[in-house]
Amino acid sequence: MNDFIAARSQMAASLAFHIIFAAMGVALPLMMVIAEYLWQRTGNSEYLLIAKRWAKGTAILFVIGALTGTVLSFELGLLWPRFMAAAGDVIGMPFSMEGFAFFTEAIFLGIYLYGWNRVSPRVHLLSGLVVSISGLASAIFVTFVNGWMNTPTGFRIENGQFVDIHPLQAMLNPAGLPEGIHMGLAAYCATGFATAGIHAIMLLRTGRNRFHESAIKIAFTVGAVACLLQFVSGDALARMVAQKQPTKLASLEGQFKTETGAPLRIGGIPDENAHTTKYALEIPDGLSLLAFHKPHATIQGLDSFPREHWPNVLLVHISFQIMVGCGSLLTFVALIAGWGAWKDKQFITDRRALWLLVAIAPLGFVALESGWMVTELGRQPWIIQGILLTRDAVTSTTHLGRLFYSMNVLYAVLGLVVVWLMAGHVIRTPTLEELETIEEEGAVHAA
Repeated sequence: MNDFIAARSQMAASLAFHIIFAAMGVALPLMMVIAEYLWQRTGNSEYLLIAKRWAKGTAILFVIGALTGTVLSFELGLLWPRFMAAAGDVIGMPFSMEGFAFFTEAIFLGIYLYGWNRVSPRVHLLSGLVVSISGLASAIFVTFVNGWMNTPTGFRIENGQFVDIHPLQAMLNPAGLPEGIHMGLAAYCATGFATAGIHAIMLLRTGRNRFHESAIKIAFTVGAVACLLQFVSGDALARMVAQKQPTKLASLEGQFKTETGAPLRIGGIPDENAHTTKYALEIPDGLSLLAFHKPHATIQGLDSFPREHWPNVLLVHISFQIMVGCGSLLTFVALIAGWGAWKDKQFITDRRALWLLVAIAPLGFVALESGWMVTELGRQPWIIQGILLTRDAVTSTTHLGRLFYSMNVLYAVLGLVVVWLMAGHVIRTPTLEELETIEEEGAVHAA
């Protein structure tokens, strides 16, 4: 493995690992707050137990997210020093704001974990809400940096140096907010469906259980609502890409030729040598309509750009198709469940429905990982779009292959530890003694 490939592979592995726990750390606090609110409103002790269990999960994910995020910050400096040297002054503000959100989350998570019976129920619920908002804000601020890499603004370049820097303008780049919203919704969607699927497995094992049934209702609702909103967010993001990153848009759709009224392609295999996408189902005018809301708008094909500035079209196109396919399946299930709820169907008592939840549980995270592959691979060969090539930003340090293998062993161990902790402290079916204890606690809290 050469050092350039090793550096890119290491960064990709670190991001792929971190994003799972970061997404769960964004969404689980919201679900925790919803559970506590339902307990305060209804007095049902299973909601209190869910809130406490998910609070433990939030603490576990907070620690792992902080650890893997710290590793990523070191890797930015170690693997991509020329990028940080060139862009550090420009992207410093969103990183600083992310740090502020991180510490706010830590403070209020401490209040939430140790505030039972020490603060009023309203203050306790509010502290959980601050944890949820801070976690989301942290993710959005970091995504602003990625947005800037895709649509760099807020500076001028003189003699190869960034000058006349406007940090706020750089942070509020054209891609930042659309990407941030899309990422936040993806976190809620992926975590909601995954959590519902895990509790569905427990229900299939144990039979009727109010703890798991209530957890499924909360998690599935969060995931389903986020999934439905994701299509609105995706439309805004796609239009931004069409305007600011036409090469990426052409790669997403396997659009090799500039065309008026370009078709939307479902599936297919791009052939970069033949400049065509084979075996795709084409919807006439679909891409033009989605990208510009005009059926006869002109879409720039890859033939409009130098061949050396093309990304890996096959990987980008397939990743995009996987993301959209998974999102479409989850949306279909969300709509079916919504229709069932409207018709008073008992979704969580039907074993076929529970098996369906189990089957779709990973799809949100598959879509999340695929979406980040689209974002990063679609920008190549640039690390800063149109300004700095990835190959020019990599470190001159050698023997990075050893780092790649050793770090991935560490990630595997951390992943197993997290699964063990979550299984033992968050997911498992409560014992009769726990249920009796939580009912007593609920009575004390209510008093």
